[in-house]
Amino acid sequence: MKEKVKLIEVFTSFQGEGPDSGRSMLILRFKRCNRTNEGRACPFCDTQVKMRIICEAEYTLQNIQDIVDRDKCGVLITGGEPTASVVNDNFSQTVSMLKMLSYPIANVETNGYQLVKLLPLVVRDSVKFIYSPKIFSGDDFNENVHLTKEVILDPRVYIKVVCELRDYVEEYFRFLHTLNVNNKVYLMPEGSTREQLISNTPFVLDMAEKFKFNFSSRLHIMHDFV
Repeated sequence: MKEKVKLIEVFTSFQGEGPDSGRSMLILRFKRCNRTNEGRACPFCDTQVKMRIICEAEYTLQNIQDIVDRDKCGVLITGGEPTASVVNDNFSQTVSMLKMLSYPIANVETNGYQLVKLLPLVVRDSVKFIYSPKIFSGDDFNENVHLTKEVILDPRVYIKVVCELRDYVEEYFRFLHTLNVNNKVYLMPEGSTREQLISNTPFVLDMAEKFKFNFSSRLHIMHDFV
């Protein structure tokens, strides 16, 4: 497998969030994100920092497969945004990795940008698509409601939301609750430090209980393993 991909981070760790929290994963991180390129970066975004300070490197798919085989781990494709096509074509590289690599399990963490296009191209049941809606405006809300309706019936799609007290977020939760997909939704506290996560957790637990969703700690921040 001589095909190459451009990434800013490749390392073995653990999935810290969502349905596969705690699983051993090879982290494959793309650099750029469509929202950042469009001037809609999330307030808590670390992609903007990584875009400034971390250079991309080329890896062959064989390089990546060798690590997966050595460490007997799954694959976590994240970013940035794995479906973006801003400078390099993250989307086609994501498709290549998912289709050509051999792995026991894979997670794709996405803001949903080209998720509708990606789902039919990857037919493996071992892949979970972890869709993380970014809702900071009415336009974001409408966009994500429409997208959620398009993708949520795919059994491989899960929804993971950073839960904050801001406009439209609770409205989105009410919308999700009407879809009867509660077991596929994970709420997470916002924060970049252990102390911030602990402080914000009670509110998130209240929201998870109110709407009958799952709670996801962010293990990599809580335990400082990434």
